[in-house]
Amino acid sequence: MSPGAQSVVVTGMGAVSPFGEGAGPLWRNLREGRSAIGPLRHAQASQLRVKVAAQVPESFDPSMWFDERVLPMLDRTSQFAMVAAREAIAQSGIDFGSNGIGSRTAVVIGTGAGGETSHDEQSQRLYAEHAPRVHPLTIVRMMANAPASQISIAHGLRGPAFGVASACASSNHAIAQAALLIRAGLADVAIAGGTESCFTYAALRAWEAMRVLSDDTCRPFSANRRGLVLGEGAGVFVLESAEHAHARGAVPLAALAGVGMSADAGDIVAPTPAGAAAAITQALSEARLNVEDIDYINAHGTGTQANDVSETRAIHQVFGSHARHLAVSSTKSMHGHALGASGALELVAVLGAMTEGVVPPTANLDQPDPACDLDYVPHTARDWPVRAALSHSFAFGGLNAVLALKRI
Repeated sequence: MSPGAQSVVVTGMGAVSPFGEGAGPLWRNLREGRSAIGPLRHAQASQLRVKVAAQVPESFDPSMWFDERVLPMLDRTSQFAMVAAREAIAQSGIDFGSNGIGSRTAVVIGTGAGGETSHDEQSQRLYAEHAPRVHPLTIVRMMANAPASQISIAHGLRGPAFGVASACASSNHAIAQAALLIRAGLADVAIAGGTESCFTYAALRAWEAMRVLSDDTCRPFSANRRGLVLGEGAGVFVLESAEHAHARGAVPLAALAGVGMSADAGDIVAPTPAGAAAAITQALSEARLNVEDIDYINAHGTGTQANDVSETRAIHQVFGSHARHLAVSSTKSMHGHALGASGALELVAVLGAMTEGVVPPTANLDQPDPACDLDYVPHTARDWPVRAALSHSFAFGGLNAVLALKRI
């Protein structure tokens, strides 16, 4: 962090996940090592090779959350983000109508695919059903900035508001950008996170074609891993300058001490340890943390052959001998890979670990892989004081975003 820059703290969090509505259920299930991965729910499931997924429960009912006049404008990605934002704002106790706070509040929400469900539905009408027109609200439902815009409108927030799209790093990039806005003095508060829902027939077919999906479950870092499992959901956080939070008597959950961002500038899908290591190193430097200060890493840990080895090598490269003393886990083994929302769901896990001194496990780690030789906290959560932690997100396109957090 540059001298004189504002310190940034997290004062609220919210989530919609495959475990249901709320950050609490997400954290409790991850702590207990429970998996939300199950049979794919889709009208055309019988035509797909994809058999498993981590989906938000069918009990999620948007009509319980939104007025019937607003709902037609909301794709599922916006619904998830807005519900998560409400929870985060409520936990933070912030009043946007007080002292003009709303005019100094930014909204930055990441999503990899945007309103894919709305796009797919209207394409089906146009091309398969030969409808002469599409729904008039299609554009406002499918645009990638819709979740950020809808949160801004719902809460009267008039600071900078925009979307971030960087595939699986979208959440961490969005949170990093929000923190940088606060540090630069362009906002006092930011609502930031990520959201995703793209269980459409076309998207699932596209993922099948990449041949990176597991056919049974997600086994990060295990020798018998067979690929990633797609997920969905949203995680949203209230970030504030430490000064602003203190002035209103807020109790921070943690400090967002540093961010690191880099690009591999290599292959569009194959990760490189050097790119990930650069982002990790930058996050540590920004946070003014030594490698020995880090107790826990929430890994990107997708369960693919390439990612898990590359990430392990990056950790060794940065941490040296201290790598053997880290607790490292991938919660994607339980909530799936929610693409642009993954980093946000994983930040809930990091904050839970820091608050309770319990590191969530890597589920399904059945067979040690000599190429993945760190302590991945297999199967069962571990009591483990966490003073400082990192959260990794590494995306297709060679895009890397790492968050560094410290306990207050």
